[in-house]
Amino acid sequence: MAGSSCGATRPPEGCPLTHLFLVRHGTTIWHAENRYAGSSDVALDPSGYAQAERLATWASEARLAAIWCSPLSRARETAGPAARATGLEPRIDERLRETDFGLVEGKTMAEAEELFPAEIRRFKADPAAYPMPGGENPHEAAQRAVSALRDITVAHPHGHVLVVAHNTLLRLALCSLLRIPLAYYRRVFPAVRNGALTELRIKDENAALLQYNSPLSAIGGSKT
Repeated sequence: MAGSSCGATRPPEGCPLTHLFLVRHGTTIWHAENRYAGSSDVALDPSGYAQAERLATWASEARLAAIWCSPLSRARETAGPAARATGLEPRIDERLRETDFGLVEGKTMAEAEELFPAEIRRFKADPAAYPMPGGENPHEAAQRAVSALRDITVAHPHGHVLVVAHNTLLRLALCSLLRIPLAYYRRVFPAVRNGALTELRIKDENAALLQYNSPLSAIGGSKT
C-alpha cells in the first residue's frame, strides 16, 4: 500500500484495515524430540512459558482490540499472560485448533517414515493432496482456518488482533489467504516459529503479509 501511513505494527487510529498478529504457541514438552502434535493436548515446557511472557510484554503496548486462540491448552497457556497484561478476555475458536495428524500423532518424522514409508513419501511430495495417514484433509483445515480469520476481521474491522494458533494450520491459512497453492505450504513456509510474530493486513478479500517469524526481541514494545 504505497504512500500509506499505516505502519506494519502501529497504524494510526482510523486506518481502515485489520492487522492480525498470528503467533504459534510456545514450545511444548514434545519439542525436544520434534514429535507431531496436532489434536493432542500437549503442555508447554519452561521455554514455552517464557515465550508466553515475552508475548505478554509485547501485547501490553500493542493496542490490541482482541485476543483469539485455539482451544488446545498450549495455545491458551500462551495467550494467557497477554490476556492478563491487556485485560482482554481470550476468545476461543474451535476452528483455530491444529490439524489432526492421524496415525502420526505423537511420532517423530523418522518414526512415521519407518511405519508408513509410502504414505510419507507421497506426503513430502504433495502434503495437500496426501495428508498424513489417517490425518485431516489440509484443504478442509485451510478452509476452517481462513473462515475463522475472516470472521475475526469482520468482528474487528479497524483493530489489531492477536491470534494464537498452530504451525501447520497457520501455514495453510497463509497460503490460502495469499493465493499460494496449498501443495507448497511446507516449502514456502517451512515453519512458523514458536512465539514469533507473523503479521497480516486484511481488507475485504485482500491480504498482505507484512512480517513473518519476527522475533519479539526485534519488535517495538518488547523489553527483552
